[in-house]
Amino acid sequence: MPNTPPLGKSNHILIAPLRRIRFSFAVLKLRPFLKYWLPVLIWMALIFSASGDSHSYEHSSRLITPLLHWLFPQMPATRVDAIVYFVRKCLHLTEYAMLALLLWRAMQKPMKNDPRPWTWRSARLALLLVILYAASDEFHQTFVPARSALVSDVVVDTIGGAAGLLALWTIGRWRKHWWPEP
Repeated sequence: MPNTPPLGKSNHILIAPLRRIRFSFAVLKLRPFLKYWLPVLIWMALIFSASGDSHSYEHSSRLITPLLHWLFPQMPATRVDAIVYFVRKCLHLTEYAMLALLLWRAMQKPMKNDPRPWTWRSARLALLLVILYAASDEFHQTFVPARSALVSDVVVDTIGGAAGLLALWTIGRWRKHWWPEP
């Protein structure tokens, strides 16, 4: 069989296109992860970094207290401390509401023109993950010298996650995204 090419050359020609196909499938699988789960992981990393010493009560009050004294020079120190505490708890609510929304989005992977992207199962799972992450964040704070772990912070974080999901559901119902009109 003098006209047939050697076996090695024909296999090389056939294998190269298969490798390209496998690579393109891998890229296609990576794209949804990057689109939906990478923002979740980045947000979790931001929350984790905010649990460090540089974001403790003493450090954040150095930003808010001078602003309050500038705006309201006669305000007593006890009221300033109460406002700083309130602002910090609002930030807890906000950061975990955002985490819940990102988790819901990653699990649900909503698509354009999908009339029913909301499921309570995804919302419950997102809230459960928020609770677990909030608890792990408080546990992490036990190892940071200037921080303390508080169960009340886990409760505030959970309320924030639930509020974010409830707001999403309410806006979706109001804009008729979740259930089309009959």
